[in-house]
Amino acid sequence: MIGISCTEFSAEPPQVWLDRIVGVFDLWEIFSEADDSIVHNFKVFKELLPSYDLSYSVHAPICDINIASISEPVRKASLKETLDTIKAANRLGIDRVTVHPGLSSMSVHGIENRYIERAKVSMKSLEEAQHEYGVSVAIENMPDMYFFLGRKAEELAHIVEGTDLDICFDIGHANTTGDIDAMIDTFGDRISNIHIHDNNGDKDSHMTIGKGSIDFDRVLSRLRSYSRNYVIESKSFESAVESQSVLESMLS
Repeated sequence: MIGISCTEFSAEPPQVWLDRIVGVFDLWEIFSEADDSIVHNFKVFKELLPSYDLSYSVHAPICDINIASISEPVRKASLKETLDTIKAANRLGIDRVTVHPGLSSMSVHGIENRYIERAKVSMKSLEEAQHEYGVSVAIENMPDMYFFLGRKAEELAHIVEGTDLDICFDIGHANTTGDIDAMIDTFGDRISNIHIHDNNGDKDSHMTIGKGSIDFDRVLSRLRSYSRNYVIESKSFESAVESQSVLESMLS
């Protein structure tokens, strides 16, 4: 199933984008921020979603959130917001939530391991929520920015080690770290969600598929056993529509 996700959608009420998405895409991965927060605007989503012939998944909030924070009050508050998102997804009948693994300090270097250890504590809580609420929690690999945790397959594997949490494989992110093959080799059938967009390997530019340097024919051939969702993470609705046409051709 091919879906769409776009951060700019969250600046407007969900009905605005539901009316555009339905009939064009099969799935909307709701970026749960601002007007599209499924926690803070739960009643709106509860009323609207059943009225549309769409499937749904959720991307947990990332703004002001750090579930790997070495400040325990910040970590706990961030974790609560994430867990509340998982609970809301369950109540809306949505069975998949993607979560970022957290951030290290942007100002103090050399202490990334401290953040990774706090991230691992949060992973245990997410695993418990996955079991309790029957929602697949997929931890996403991050792009090549030094403050993101989980940029490389080895580090992400360490973060989720000892849990049965799923993985959201972001192909564009992995291209910026040169880790596409390592992600597939490391996580394989553990991948339960895929984010797909293009770039030239230098930055996380979320380009239309086919406009960057990623060899999608080769990548998709390595993912031939994958049969779940492909979520196009685009900068605009129009870019996502164009990407969908290209992706459908590649998958046919």
